[in-house]
Amino acid sequence: MKTLRSKILVLCGAFCLVGLDQLFKWLAIRYLSDITTFPLIEGVFHLTYVENRGAAFGILDGKGVFLIILTAAVMAALVVLLILGKFHHPLLLTAVTLFLGGGIGNLIDRIFRHYVVDFLDFRLINFAVFNFADCCVVIGTVLLFIFVLFVMDKDKPKKSKVINQEAEEHDE
Repeated sequence: MKTLRSKILVLCGAFCLVGLDQLFKWLAIRYLSDITTFPLIEGVFHLTYVENRGAAFGILDGKGVFLIILTAAVMAALVVLLILGKFHHPLLLTAVTLFLGGGIGNLIDRIFRHYVVDFLDFRLINFAVFNFADCCVVIGTVLLFIFVLFVMDKDKPKKSKVINQEAEEHDE
């Protein structure tokens, strides 16, 4: 029962993130596309309307079909792995929620608009303009790294210790 609840929470969370992402992008199209940029903190943080036809930092520009297929395949794989119960730890479930929300949000743009709407512009560090879905994917990636570096390895010594004890008992 707990695993079913976790799966439902992940899918509902991802659905909510997609909804927020699409709302933010709709607002960007409606209010920013005519003015291009709106400084919230002059020279530091602006809302800037950009139509990104590629991936992160504009790489793979013009490769929309490839990006659609790749993103759809990754999202489908995550859903299948989720349904099969491959994700158990709360940190990993949160990362998957963020990956699905962000990935599907940008996938919707690529399919229906043929570009991804970006609008968050940190000018202080001269960074590429990005969107809420990108934030979800980046935060999900950070959580995945934290899981791999600090959580996943904690189970390994216990398992190897049991295996070593069994091997010693077998040798005797």
